[in-house]
Amino acid sequence: MSANGNAAIYFVDRHLAEGRSAKTAFIQGGRSLTYGQLAEQTGRLPDLYAKIGIVQEDRVAMIVHDVIEFPVIFWGSIKAGVIPVAINTLLTTDQYRYILNDSRAKILFISEAMVETVQPILHTLTHLRAVFVVGGENPIGVPFDQALAAAIAGPMAEVSPGDTAFWLYSSGSTGMPKGVRHVHEALRATSDTYGAEVLGIRESDTIFSAAKLFFAYGLGNGMTFPMAVGATTVLMPGRPTPESVFEQMQAHRPSIYCGVPTLFGAMLAHVGDGPVPGVDRLRISISAGEALPEEIGKRWTRLTGTHILDGVGSTEMLHIFLSNAPGSVEYGTSGVAVPGYELRLVDTDGSEVAHDEIGELLVSGISSSDGYWNQREKNRATFEGRWTRTGDKYTRRPDGRYIYCGRTDDMFKVSGQWVSPFEVEQALIAHPSVLEAAVVPALDEERLEKPKAFVIPSDASAGIDDEALKEHVKDAVGAHKYPRWIEVVDDLPKTATGKIQRFKLRA
Repeated sequence: MSANGNAAIYFVDRHLAEGRSAKTAFIQGGRSLTYGQLAEQTGRLPDLYAKIGIVQEDRVAMIVHDVIEFPVIFWGSIKAGVIPVAINTLLTTDQYRYILNDSRAKILFISEAMVETVQPILHTLTHLRAVFVVGGENPIGVPFDQALAAAIAGPMAEVSPGDTAFWLYSSGSTGMPKGVRHVHEALRATSDTYGAEVLGIRESDTIFSAAKLFFAYGLGNGMTFPMAVGATTVLMPGRPTPESVFEQMQAHRPSIYCGVPTLFGAMLAHVGDGPVPGVDRLRISISAGEALPEEIGKRWTRLTGTHILDGVGSTEMLHIFLSNAPGSVEYGTSGVAVPGYELRLVDTDGSEVAHDEIGELLVSGISSSDGYWNQREKNRATFEGRWTRTGDKYTRRPDGRYIYCGRTDDMFKVSGQWVSPFEVEQALIAHPSVLEAAVVPALDEERLEKPKAFVIPSDASAGIDDEALKEHVKDAVGAHKYPRWIEVVDDLPKTATGKIQRFKLRA
């Protein structure tokens, strides 16, 4: 066989040969894990699996919070040639039943705090052989720390770069999640492109990602990018709120922070006119999940003196492929193609659209998924040779910068002209009385579609002046795009990644 293509060689074991054995790889609360400890502990997973008859290419499920055991299980499984399936820790019992049966996982690693959610369906999981409990004891399974301590160093699996390494499940914003398969070489592809050439991460960095490791975005932020250069990652197992995020930032003073637009907005609302705590060593932030509203980016820069790199990625492409870059940030745009990726904008017939015309974004790059698991029709609709359909609508300016318009399913026409919900939402958020907004089509008395806005006020006690807000939007984006109806709400339906679920508002 040719040289082993196992991704764990590059991301884990290489650091020992390069002298980073004592360097801290992960910090979580009062706990830490060095690169040397990570290499030693991940080396025990092949033996742990062999003892219970788990073999190469079997799937193991991870419902694990962002704790230092997560990288041990993930990279240890990859060393064994066993496929870790990282699963969202914010799902329902029924969703876990679906994913665990769909993936046919033979082992479940689960954080002790998640046991109560999953325990009722364990008897229905016909493929499951064993459960390992992370961070505590529970009668449903074996404590992971005990099982790991009883294992010895085992051999690393020989694989090709194109072998399946791990799965992620898509966020399932419009249905049950889809199993997205990724290969070994995709991990390094993202760190060699976005991580190195856009983010410019270096060994001296401390990175903190509020987006969790079970997301493609968080996986790159918290593992792939820092582990490519020997940097340090701060892990936070709890839910990211402005309070909890700022607590971590004050404690660890990261040089890189990774968030999502709704969280950036909430953090800015939390600090008001500043100061922003924990940013004295911050040199850059990144945002993905949804397009970053221009006003949020500008305000962050004004208060912190640093930029947010707004980018676009997907579970199917593993990380960001379209982005702003240091020295080339223009809020309100998604930037340009990340080096190593190609982009196209096409109409409904598949033909390239002209500059400033709306088209669907297609992307090509080495980090593309090997396809969905057990989803033949969705594979045919999403993957077209080397091109992947994103489902996002964009325009491209003559200078090559891309402007986000909305999800294909969210766009609608008013008076024969396309309306981008995101464009109207940006105009609404730019008004000081609005914290968050979502726009969907609704039918007027003549059964014609017009924009309707759902808004969260910046100050609940002050309320919203509907007419002033409508005039503000007319001035910002045009008379035909203003919301005919404005409904004040306490919250907006979102996926676990922070994407607004507009289909629920349409309903």
